[in-house]
Amino acid sequence: MNQHPIANLQAVLDDGVELGIFPAAQAVVLHKGVQVFGGVAGNVKGDTRFDLASLTKVLSTTALFLRLWTEGKVGPDTLVSRYFPGSPAGDAGVTVADLLYHRSGLPPFVPFFADALKAHPELLDAACPASLRAQVHAEVLHAAAATPLDAPVRTKTAYSDVGFILLGDILARAGGAPLDVLFHRHIAEPLDLKARFHRLTDFPADGATAPTGAMRPREPAPGQESLWKDVPSQPSRPGEVDDDNAWVLDGVAGHAGLFGTAVDVARFGQAVLEGAAGTHAAIAPGPLWHRALATDPLVAGSTRSMGFDSPSKGHSSAGRFIGDTPPGAVGHLGFTGTSLWVDLRRSLVVALITNRVAQGRQDLRIRDFRPAFHELVVEALDLHVLP
Repeated sequence: MNQHPIANLQAVLDDGVELGIFPAAQAVVLHKGVQVFGGVAGNVKGDTRFDLASLTKVLSTTALFLRLWTEGKVGPDTLVSRYFPGSPAGDAGVTVADLLYHRSGLPPFVPFFADALKAHPELLDAACPASLRAQVHAEVLHAAAATPLDAPVRTKTAYSDVGFILLGDILARAGGAPLDVLFHRHIAEPLDLKARFHRLTDFPADGATAPTGAMRPREPAPGQESLWKDVPSQPSRPGEVDDDNAWVLDGVAGHAGLFGTAVDVARFGQAVLEGAAGTHAAIAPGPLWHRALATDPLVAGSTRSMGFDSPSKGHSSAGRFIGDTPPGAVGHLGFTGTSLWVDLRRSLVVALITNRVAQGRQDLRIRDFRPAFHELVVEALDLHVLP
């Protein structure tokens, strides 16, 4: 019996491991709500949780915004100054929508962890008391709120972890519970996801996790080499969040911190499809999904919608086909080597989850692997030419 072309994706994942692009991977492809591919490569299983990195921004933070928007507890026009009065973002009139669209003017990245570790090296101790972690959490949020804007609000798109750190705290306060509790209650349970945050004060994390880095803090990402120095370090425990800023926020933050499987990510992607179609309102009703998935109406040329991105022209991680036909596609990437793309026209969901940072942050071959993988998915399903 001839093997269906979609099954060849397993060999592609295996090649990724053999070539050293990543140590391990999971992938799930859904078409019209049916799983047409599920693969695992490397020394992991299907239920091994991966550090999802910035996929947290959509699976948790954006999804919780939609849920709380549905409940009338927060909305796009909610002012940052309501929660952070006197902050640069608050004084500039930044709204929750500005944070979601990445048009707040806040910088992409600030190494808050560096000052935190210099002031409190005992954070590196596994027995660090919860009271100190809570104190540092408050200090880091204060520092994030005090961050000056790089540009006037609503003048350009600049992807910002800092903005999503603030957004995560806003949602926690609006929802009346910690972010990880809200995620479990409003997103994981309704969608039957096993994904969860790994709070440091609730360690060890249950279940197996794919390794990322070995030291805390992690080595600088490309371009960050000069941003901090003389920071105390030591080996980190397996299962701790890779992102250092999320780590000093006790592993729970709006920009990173979520762990999950490709199945979790794909199920969330299917919820996006069904939400946009108005057939499933577990998170939000269709009209709110439509507003959330529409491209930023204020910044010309932006590929951003509320929390999500869309394929950019040229060399997109989604490849040549996903999103090439209206109404396009939405998705997001994660620094650890994770991605989700949802093609709204094709009713296609592709979750590709790796731990490429486990062998060093300087290896960027995932940037070529992702588009090639997504193009193979579309071609294997014979969806590359649409009527």
